[in-house]
Amino acid sequence: MQNAPSPYYFQNYTHMKTTIITNIKKNYFILFFAAISSLTMAQESPSISFSGSIDAYFRGNLNAPNDENAIAQGSSFANLPGFSLGMANIIASYEGENFGAVADLVFGPRGTDAIFASPMYSLTGSILNQLYVYWSPSESVTFTMGNFNTFLGYEVISPSGNFNYSTSYLFSYGPFSHTGLKVDFDLGNDWSAMLGVFNPTDLTEFNPTGDYAFGAQLGYAGQYLNALSSQGGFEIDYTGGFNASESFYVGINAAHYSESETDISFSGFALYPQISMSETSAFGVRAEYFAETGNFGAIGASDAEGDASVFALTLTANFDVGALSIKPELRFDNASEEAFINNTADPSKSLSTFFLATVLSF
Repeated sequence: MQNAPSPYYFQNYTHMKTTIITNIKKNYFILFFAAISSLTMAQESPSISFSGSIDAYFRGNLNAPNDENAIAQGSSFANLPGFSLGMANIIASYEGENFGAVADLVFGPRGTDAIFASPMYSLTGSILNQLYVYWSPSESVTFTMGNFNTFLGYEVISPSGNFNYSTSYLFSYGPFSHTGLKVDFDLGNDWSAMLGVFNPTDLTEFNPTGDYAFGAQLGYAGQYLNALSSQGGFEIDYTGGFNASESFYVGINAAHYSESETDISFSGFALYPQISMSETSAFGVRAEYFAETGNFGAIGASDAEGDASVFALTLTANFDVGALSIKPELRFDNASEEAFINNTADPSKSLSTFFLATVLSF
């Protein structure tokens, strides 16, 4: 989320940019896969699998400049003009009888934006999206320790996991990742729960503050109520959806964030109706309303009291050609304040954008 920092971002920490040396990358891979190979000898039937995605896109404003004065909506990712790169995502997974490990590596602009608070310590911190181990002492309990993507929200970092290519404001200003320990419970009869303790949100490599975040989730039949408390900020989130028919699905996301010692807050609601036309084509809409207070800064402009809101309508088609998804997309952002500019560089309350994305999953 690069247009404005995450509300959870540790403001007093100085972000370091470090060049990743090729030999260090090689040593990292060698050490990781050597460790996995040694684990395979300890169990009779372990498995190692690889998956991931690669994406690229074109982005053009329809009513605003596309030159050196190009602007973008305030949400994360897919904000670069013209033909642009997304990310390469490579996931290595080891699965044993009741334990396993995941290493999720990202390269490219989208990956850099996703782990914006790293590296804090290691040279490889800038490519680690997730790195965790898990253990299931029983069929109903799983412990997970390490760095893993957030449990809040409808959308995810990888474009292969989203119907729309651009992202929502709700996704962009919630957390991206957590480093800590969580326990997932299968309660039976479609009920589930999760409890976790983490470093401050998005500080993935270590804890420089001594503060800790606490998270919880309650789920039933694909509907999830999530809560997260981190450094004086509290977010509650509902994520779910339902099948209206065999070919028509409606996703839902709603969230509220506030800070205990300031008047900063945001609230939002998004609907994701999607219809499958065939096995290889589908059309969907994201209709989102997002409001902020206390000069939060997500939208880009506010009134005299520091308040602003935006309604964003996104129309997306998905055409699958084997493992390749082609996603043409139109997005219309309409703000309460003049957060954008038009083709003559005058202030404007609206921005219209066209995307054409290609996402290869493997």
